[in-house]
Amino acid sequence: MAGEMIVGPTKALFMDEISTGLDSSTTFQIVTYLQQLVHITDATALVSLLQPAPETFNLFDDVILMAEGKIMYHGPCSRALQYFKDCGFKCPERKGVADFLQEVTSKKDQAQYWCCIDRPYSYVSAYQFSQMFKKSHLGKTLDEELSKPYDKSKCHSNALSFSKYSLGKWELFKACMSRELLLMKRNSFVYVFKTAQLVLIAFMAMTVFIRTQYGLDLKRANYLMGSMYYSLVRLMTNGIAELSLNIIRLPVVHKQRAFCLFPAWVYCIPASLLKIPLSLFDAFMWTTMTYYVIGYSPDFQRFFFQFLLLFALHLATTSCYRFIASIFQTVVVSNTAASMTLLLMFLFGGFILPRYSLPAWLRWGFWISPVTYGEIGLSINEFLAPRWQNVSEGNTTIGRSILTSRDLDFDGYFYWISLGALLGFLLFFDLGSILALTYLKPPKMSRAIISKKRFSQLQGREDSSNNSKLDNENESTIAAFPQSRQDKRKVGRLALPFEPLTITFTDVQYYVDTPPLILMKTGGEIIYSGMLGQHSSKLIEYFEGISGVPKIKVNSNPATWMLEVTSASMEAGLGLDFANIYTESPLYQKTVELVSQLSEPQPGSRILHFPSRFPQSTRVQFMACLWKQHLSYWRNPAYNLARLLFMIFAAFLFGTLFWQKGKEINNEQDLFNILGSMYTAVMFLGINNCSNAQPYVATERTVLYRENFAGMYSPWAYSFAQVTIEVPYLMVQSIIYVAITYPMIGFYWSAYKVFWYFFATFCTFLYFVYLGMMMVSICPNFQVVAVLASAVYTTLNLFSGFLMPGPQIPKWWIWLYWICPTSWSLNGLFTSQYGDIDKEILAIGEIKTVSSFLQDYYGFHHDQLGLVAIVLIAFPIAFASLFAYFIGKLNFQRR
Repeated sequence: MAGEMIVGPTKALFMDEISTGLDSSTTFQIVTYLQQLVHITDATALVSLLQPAPETFNLFDDVILMAEGKIMYHGPCSRALQYFKDCGFKCPERKGVADFLQEVTSKKDQAQYWCCIDRPYSYVSAYQFSQMFKKSHLGKTLDEELSKPYDKSKCHSNALSFSKYSLGKWELFKACMSRELLLMKRNSFVYVFKTAQLVLIAFMAMTVFIRTQYGLDLKRANYLMGSMYYSLVRLMTNGIAELSLNIIRLPVVHKQRAFCLFPAWVYCIPASLLKIPLSLFDAFMWTTMTYYVIGYSPDFQRFFFQFLLLFALHLATTSCYRFIASIFQTVVVSNTAASMTLLLMFLFGGFILPRYSLPAWLRWGFWISPVTYGEIGLSINEFLAPRWQNVSEGNTTIGRSILTSRDLDFDGYFYWISLGALLGFLLFFDLGSILALTYLKPPKMSRAIISKKRFSQLQGREDSSNNSKLDNENESTIAAFPQSRQDKRKVGRLALPFEPLTITFTDVQYYVDTPPLILMKTGGEIIYSGMLGQHSSKLIEYFEGISGVPKIKVNSNPATWMLEVTSASMEAGLGLDFANIYTESPLYQKTVELVSQLSEPQPGSRILHFPSRFPQSTRVQFMACLWKQHLSYWRNPAYNLARLLFMIFAAFLFGTLFWQKGKEINNEQDLFNILGSMYTAVMFLGINNCSNAQPYVATERTVLYRENFAGMYSPWAYSFAQVTIEVPYLMVQSIIYVAITYPMIGFYWSAYKVFWYFFATFCTFLYFVYLGMMMVSICPNFQVVAVLASAVYTTLNLFSGFLMPGPQIPKWWIWLYWICPTSWSLNGLFTSQYGDIDKEILAIGEIKTVSSFLQDYYGFHHDQLGLVAIVLIAFPIAFASLFAYFIGKLNFQRR
C-alpha cells in the first residue's frame, strides 16, 4: 500500500511506525530511499519511528518531538541536542539522539540528563518544554512562517480534487476485473480441484442412483426425488470454497476501500461475473453425467431445463457465500453462519419436511429458501413429463400423485417462477455484498490488556503507581546478563540461564558486550571469530583495519555498523571477500588452534548422549500440551461459543419444526420426516463442528511445526492432547442437544432409548471433529481443506442411507455405505428409537409394522445395535489416530 501511495501524485506522505518488525539495517535502507524521494521530487514525508538507530535518525531534515499533545521541539535534527542542552539537559556518550529525546520527556528518566551544576534539578513538564520552545528562536521563526497567509497564486490547478476516486467508473471496473481474474489464476488449483471433485462425485451419484428398472411407481419416484435433492445439495455446497477465499481478500479490500481506490460495487460485480463460466461448466458437467444415467425423462428440453435451473442455483449459492463472508469477515463465524444458512435453506426446502408438515406459523419460510425453488423446478420438470401422465387411483396421474404427496403440486409455469426466483436471490446476495463492504467496518484486532499493577511488576518498578500515563506507554526494557551476573539481576526482568556468545540489540543503549563473537555471512562462511573488547573495540579495530571499510561514526551502534559494512552490497562495492580475509588473518589461526585443542576429549570425559529426543517423558509432554490446549480453548470463544450457540439454535429449530412428531407415525412419510430430523442433525451439526475445527487446527499446526522442531514435545503428545480436549466440549454439546430435542420432538421415553440417542449423538459429534482434524493434517492450507471437505461432506451425505437406502445401493458401492460413519449414526439413532416398535402403518401401499419397514426398506435391525455401538466408537478412534499419524509425518512448510 505504501508503494501505491509513493508512485502516485501524492506530495505529502504520513507514515506511522514503519520500522515495526524490521531490523535496523532494513529500516535504514527504507528511510534512505524516502530521503532520496523527498529531495528529488520536492515532497514532504512525516514519519514516526520506534527507537530509530542514530544513522537512521540522521537521515531526517527536521524532527518533531511531542508529549502529552504538546510540541516540545520542531526544527533541524542537527540542532536538537544543542537546544535541549540550553534547556539544561545533555545527551551522554554512546546514547542515541532519538532515545535521548524520548527519555528526556519522561519523569522517571529525565533527571539523569540534567547538566546544570549551578542550580538544582526540578522536573520539567511537557507544557514547560512547549513554552520554552515557543520563546526560543526556532519557535518564533516557526510561528512567523505559519502566520504568513498562503499565496493562492502558487497553488497548482489540480491541487483540489472534486471526485472521490482518481479514475472513472469504467477504468475502475476494468482494473478490478483484471485483478479478480489474476486472483482466480493464482487460485486455479482450487478451482480445478473443485471441478475435478464435482466430476468424481457426479460419477458416484449416477452409479448409485443408476436406473436398474423401467417401472414407474412410488418407490422409483422416491429414489428420483432423493437424486434431485442430492443434486441440489452437491451444487449448493460446491461453491463453499468462496467463503475462505473471500475472507482472505477482505483485509486488502477494506484497506483499499479506506484509501478510496475503488467503491465496493466495483469489487463485487467482477467477482460475480467471473464466476458465471465456472457455474456454467459445473452445472453442465453434473447434468450431462447424471441426467440420462439416473433415468430422468429422456426429453432434451427437460435436460436443458434441469441444467438451466442447476446453473442458476449454483450461481446464487456462490453469491450467498460471498455475502456471508462480507458480513461476518472471520473464518470461524462465517463457517457457522454458512452452516446455519444452509440448515435453514434445507429444512424449509420441502424435501426433508414437506410444506404441510411445517408448523402453520412457519410455513412462510418455505417461500424464502432457494432450495424450495430448486426442488419445485426439478420436480415439476420431471414429474409433469409425458411418461408420468398415466392415470392411477383417484383419477389422477402418477406424476400429480407424487407431487401432491410432497406438497409440490404446481403447474408447469412455476418452473419459470422458480428460475426467476433463483436469479432474484443472486441479485439480492450481490447487492447485500455491496452494501456490507460499503458500510460495515473491518473487525478489530484483538489486543492484550495488562493491568497497571501487572505492568509495574513486569517493569520491575514499585513506584509506577505515581507515574503518568506517558510513562506507562513507554517500551518495556528487557535486560540480559551473563551467568556471572545473574545474582545481580532485578526482579521482574529477563535473564539468560547461560553465558551467551553475543547479544545484539537494535539500539546502542541495549548493546551487550560479551567476550567472544562468531560472525557469519549468508552461506554459512565465518567472517569474524574473536573477542569483542571494551565497547566492541576489538571488533571495530578489526573491520576498520580492512582497506576500504568506512569508519564507525560517533554514537553509532556497533552492531548496526557491523551489519552494514559486512553486507553483500558492501562486499560487492569494495571488491572484497570477508571470508577469505578472515581465513588469512591471525584470528583464524587462533581459532583453528582452539578447535584442535577442544577436539581432544579430556581424560575421564564421556561422550555426550541423550536417552531420548525430548527432555520430558511422554506423559509429561501430553499433560503440558493438554494444559496448553485447555487455556487455548478457554480463551477462544470465537470457536467454542460459536459452535455451542449454533447447536442450541439448531436444537430449538429441530424441536420446533418436528414438534411432537416422534410418536405420530401413521405412514412411511411420517417415518421419513423423523429420519429427516435425525439426518439433518447428523449432517449439519456434524459438518458445523468439523468446519469450525479446521481453521483452529490449521493455525495450531504452524505452532506445532516450530515447537516440535525445537524439541519441546512430540507430535503424538500434541495430537492426543488436541483430541482429548475436545471430549468435554462435545460432551456438553451432546447433553444440551439431547435435553432440548428429545422432549420437544416427542420420542418414546425410556432410559434405554435416551441413552442410545445421547450415545449416537456424542459419537457423531466426536468423529466429525476428528475427521476435520484429519483433513487438515493431510492438506497444505485451509483453502484446499475447504475444497476437500466439500467433497467429503457430500460423500457422507450420499451414502448416509437417507437419500438412497442401503439395500438399494448398487453392490459396487455398498462397501462405501458400510465404511461411511453417517450411515452408522442414522442406523443407531433410528433403530434404537423405532426398531422395536410393532405398530402397524401404511407403508408404500402395504400394511407393515414399523420395525419390519425399517428392516425391509433401510436394512436396520434392532438386534444389531451392539455392532453399531462398536463401530460408532471405532470411527473417532480411527480418525484421531490418523490425525496423530499424518500431523507428525507430513510437513507443508515452504522455507
